[in-house]
Formats: sequence, C-alpha cells, structure tokens
Amino acid sequence: MSAFTDYLENKLLDHVLRGLTYAMPTGIFLGLFTTPSSDAGPGTEVGGGSYARVQVGPSQSAWTATQGGTSGASSGTTGQSGNAADAAFPSPTAAWGTVTHFGLFDAASGGNLLFQGALAAAKTINAGDAAPKFLAGALTVTLA
Repeated sequence: MSAFTDYLENKLLDHVLRGLTYAMPTGIFLGLFTTPSSDAGPGTEVGGGSYARVQVGPSQSAWTATQGGTSGASSGTTGQSGNAADAAFPSPTAAWGTVTHFGLFDAASGGNLLFQGALAAAKTINAGDAAPKFLAGALTVTLA
C-alpha cells in the first residue's frame, strides 16, 4: 500500500478546492529505494547496475478501477486502485542493495514523487538475480 506525498496532496487540494491547474502526468514511473521514503520525499533511490524506473501508466489498462477491472470510470466504494499488470525492472548487472521502499514518480528520472510506501519485506538484490518485479495487484493506492 502506498501513501500520497505532500507534493501530490498539495497539488490535488489546490486543484479541487482552489481551482488551480494541475496537469495529469504524461507518465507514471515506479522506482525502488534502499532507505525509507516519506510523505516529504524519496529515500535513496537504487542506482547503477542497469537499474531504471519502470513506466506503469497512466492508463486505464495499467490500473484497476475501484470496482475492479480496467474498463470504465471508477464507481466502487473501496477507494483503491492496483496495478493491473506485472511491473518488471531490468535484470540487475550489479548489486542494487537491500530495497525497502518504492515510489511512483511523474518522470523517468528526477521528477516529483507522487506516492510512496514500504515493501512488505525488504529484498536484497544482487548482480545476476532475476529481474525484480511487482506482480499484478501487488501495488495499491488507496484514498481514505
């Protein structure tokens, strides 16, 4: 499960309540951290060894609607969306360290952290390991 960052909370409040423009990101990218992230910002992102963020949207086919499935506008009551397909990183060619957190950004590099969260269990990723991936449904974003 992931939490909104302060950046995204402020953008959404300004957009919905104050009429300020917030442009939808043209890409949503999944990143991995070796130190904790928080609402205030990202932790230490993995670097090197063929690491690259993975694009996971935005699109209806990339994320489920609140009532389940990937078609149509959300109409359910869960307030939750999950990744509809596996999200696979490149195979590591060097040690990435122990990954503890993940985040969703609005850019392939740099950019703004939108959502962040801790992994259910830390994962040490070494050179030659299988490409790390999040299975469909493993990433969830919940509005509460």
